[in-house]
Amino acid sequence: MVDMETIKRYAKIELARREFFGFCQALAPDFYKDDRQYLIDLCNEMQDFYQSDDDILVINEPPRHGKSRTASMFAQWVFGQNPQEKVMTGSYNETLSTTFSKAVRNGISTVKADPDVIVYSDIFPQVRIKQGDGAMNLWSLEGGYNSYLATSPTGTATGFGATILIIDDLIKNAEEANNESVLEKHWDWFTNTMLSRLEEGGKIIIIMTRWATGDLAGRALEHFKEERKKIRHLTMKALQDDGTMLCSDILSRESYDMKVRAMGEDIASANYQQIPIDIKGKLYSSFKTYQELPKDFTGIYSYCDTADQGDDYLCNIIWGVYQKEAYVLDVIYTKQPMEITEPAVAQALFSFEVNKERIESNSGGRAFARNVKRILESELNSNRTDVSWFHQSKNKIARITSNATWVMNHIYYPANWRDRWPEYHKAMTTYQREGQNAHDDGPDATTGVAETMYLLGG
Repeated sequence: MVDMETIKRYAKIELARREFFGFCQALAPDFYKDDRQYLIDLCNEMQDFYQSDDDILVINEPPRHGKSRTASMFAQWVFGQNPQEKVMTGSYNETLSTTFSKAVRNGISTVKADPDVIVYSDIFPQVRIKQGDGAMNLWSLEGGYNSYLATSPTGTATGFGATILIIDDLIKNAEEANNESVLEKHWDWFTNTMLSRLEEGGKIIIIMTRWATGDLAGRALEHFKEERKKIRHLTMKALQDDGTMLCSDILSRESYDMKVRAMGEDIASANYQQIPIDIKGKLYSSFKTYQELPKDFTGIYSYCDTADQGDDYLCNIIWGVYQKEAYVLDVIYTKQPMEITEPAVAQALFSFEVNKERIESNSGGRAFARNVKRILESELNSNRTDVSWFHQSKNKIARITSNATWVMNHIYYPANWRDRWPEYHKAMTTYQREGQNAHDDGPDATTGVAETMYLLGG
């Protein structure tokens, strides 16, 4: 006769086969508890995503709340649903990717030592690691070939095709979150290496703390939205809007407040509240816009910062002055060579009937200014614009920072300036007060607008 405990055990096993949270609870009941609703929500979201026709799932969750653990459990459960799946995971470095791989592999191959403790083979007895093919980061299941690969931005994915791609926490710390070149390398690795391995119809899961607007999660959400892919986004804050904690057993309010004091509000907000660190660290917190232009400008002016190096942008801003306020009329923000930008700037000065153009003469700016003046006079038959050049000797970062308040209070942009000048808009809205900025050409030229207004008595 079968006793009640045995019946309960078989019921748990059957539930674990069908439901991902039941699977997690059967194998790790001390962590996946019934009263941890956020884990139930997380598991249900991942299962629903897997069983849907959606393309990408982005999960932003605070540290130490089980996101990496749940991701490794998910890979195990997926193999139980379909042993023919090919799972590729990407982590910050080789050490973490190896740890993730071992968690998945060891979970599947756990040897049953206690008849009362449920292990993976009780739930999915048909899923086993292929003998002789259990390398640390690349292994196969019986009946499959290259079932699992764990890699990192410094690793390799050559020759592996994935049906499920899982990215787990790529950013190490705030320093990396503030470094645009690091974020760009992450995106290049994701698009050039990882996405190239994803098979047709494959699914992507990105699980990470939300560090920066330009981190992998942010870039992926924007990119796949533009590609019209089916996206899911699950965000969990440690401190809820009603003042309660996501899970007080894992992080109490007292501990959270202590971490905020120790880390600083910006880093803690990114770590625990999924508020990108650069939102709090941005130099420009807001910009003024206009729907209609004033009718009578007292003058129309232009400021140009030519590209100092090959990877820099030329930024030319034209604005009208009305009651000592600057109304931006046109922006040229480009990496194109001078043979293209010289006539483009000259044409803009001519079209907007600019009274005076100031051009920084550093790094070839003087020759640029002379050519713009020549094009205006000889090709456009115009002497309306006074083109002058000067050497900018002041510290660039100090200039940008000290003039930021004036820029926010007295420069007006068209209401649709993000659509009209997207690269310039990005340069202005993401520039950081501290940290490494990939480009400062937009804020530099905009600071030139402020400095020109001072000269005009604005």
